[in-house]
Order: sequence, then C-alpha cells, then structure tokens
Amino acid sequence: MQSCINGSSEMLTNISMSLVNILFNAQLMKYAGANGVVAYGIIMYVGFIFVGTYLGYSIGTAPIIGYHYGAGNTNELKGILKKSFKLIGVTSIVMTGLAEILSNLLASIFVSYDAGLMAMTANAIRLFSLSYFISGFNIFSSSFFTALNNGGVSAAISFLRTLVFQVIMIFVLPLIWGLNGIWLAVVFAEILSLGVSVIFLMVNRKKYQYA
Repeated sequence: MQSCINGSSEMLTNISMSLVNILFNAQLMKYAGANGVVAYGIIMYVGFIFVGTYLGYSIGTAPIIGYHYGAGNTNELKGILKKSFKLIGVTSIVMTGLAEILSNLLASIFVSYDAGLMAMTANAIRLFSLSYFISGFNIFSSSFFTALNNGGVSAAISFLRTLVFQVIMIFVLPLIWGLNGIWLAVVFAEILSLGVSVIFLMVNRKKYQYA
C-alpha cells in the first residue's frame, strides 16, 4: 500500500496528461482550428525530447537519494540536492536556448509543406519552450520527495503542476492573449508550480535535513 501511495505522483502525472491534452485540443480548435491541433502535436513530440532529459535525471537519482536518506547520510543528501539544482539550472538554460534557436528548424521537419502552419508552429515552440527553463526544477522536486518516501508531497506537486494549474491557464490566458495564451499556459503553470515546490522544500528541510 505504501508503495502505491508513494508512486501516486507518477500515476497522477500520466492521468493528467490525457485530460489536459483533450482540453488543449478543444481550446486550439476554438482559437486556431485544425492547424492549432497539428502544432500542438508537434510541440508534444519535440517537448518530450527536452523534458525527457529532466525525467531521466530525476528517475536516475531517485535510488541514490533514497539510499542516503535511509542510511541517514544527511551530508550526502545535501550535496545531491545542491548539485542537482545547479546541474538542472545550467541544463535548463541550454535547452531553452536550443529550443528558441532551433524553433524554425524543428517546425520545418514536420510542416515545411505549409508556410502558414510552419510559422504558427515555430512561434508555438518558442513560447512553449520557455517552460523548459522551469520544468526541470519541478520534475526533480516531485521525484525528490518520492525518493524520500513522501508520496503525498510528491503527488501534490505533480497534481497541481500537470492538472490544476494547467487547466486554469488553458482557459484563462487565451482570454488575455488569444492563441499565444494557449502556448503560454504550461509556462505559467510551471511558474506557479515552482512556487509550490519551493514552499514544500522549505517546509520539509528540517524534517529530512537536506538543507
């Protein structure tokens, strides 16, 4: 039972993705038609390459974090957290920069046959990719608490990040910025999620002695 609870954040993430994709497509049909849905599909393909880096690192370090927490090696825990945030910080700058620079090239791989659709997709990639600057911290924070056997905090970060904040932004931002608001929905959801992650990290620092 404890294993199921501890893995609930990953379950919520996968469930949320399906629901959020449906809402994204519905809003895109309203604001941009079928071309918007096509552009969103491309963003998802491209985005997983970038976000997959964060996921791979977070999943790879989880056993190490769990081991040192269980062994009571608080100094090692502090070191891993500090080094991880530094590494993610540098990686986020590089990956966001690459996505911005390569947006036209990435769009052309899929929709070079349609100049209008290609321009829309390139713009969408540039806006959406701003989320890569923040998402790594949130992904790692959720995985960090899973490794510490705190499935509740991990699930809360994932639930708010992948469902609650995104759903709100999907409906609110288009009222302000139209189609660009949809592409920026994930960016603002990540910003709000970062605030939640920081709060949980600060509140639990004495309990787990990682800071």
